[in-house]
Amino acid sequence: MAGDLPDYYFRVRENGAAVFRLDAANRQRRIEMEQIAVVNIRNGEVKPHGQHRLTEADQAEIARWTKARRETLAAREIDDIRRVVEHLNLTTQWAQSRATDAELEAVTDELLLAMHDLRSTLVRKKADRMDRG
Repeated sequence: MAGDLPDYYFRVRENGAAVFRLDAANRQRRIEMEQIAVVNIRNGEVKPHGQHRLTEADQAEIARWTKARRETLAAREIDDIRRVVEHLNLTTQWAQSRATDAELEAVTDELLLAMHDLRSTLVRKKADRMDRG
């Protein structure tokens, strides 16, 4: 396994990752993980860990990972939205065919407010796009 290891490991966190340099070339053949930095994906900030100085190779790998992570998160976001559309369709079918009066009473107001908020936002954004285009 040690021969197949990448040079870096990124432990994903809420807003980015902790960055580790991997080393398996020691006498015990154990994988050593040295934390070298913390990355904030939102603002792109990279903070070296402790007294560590990042090399150009470290910085290049962190930049590559940050770009790939942002692309992954953007793709997930669109996929999540498409799932919401599917859930809305399934919720409509449920409300029409299987929901009891008590179940509908429990969720109707929340659904109506969320859908009203979403519709208002979508209509406003579409109008803004039409004005610009």
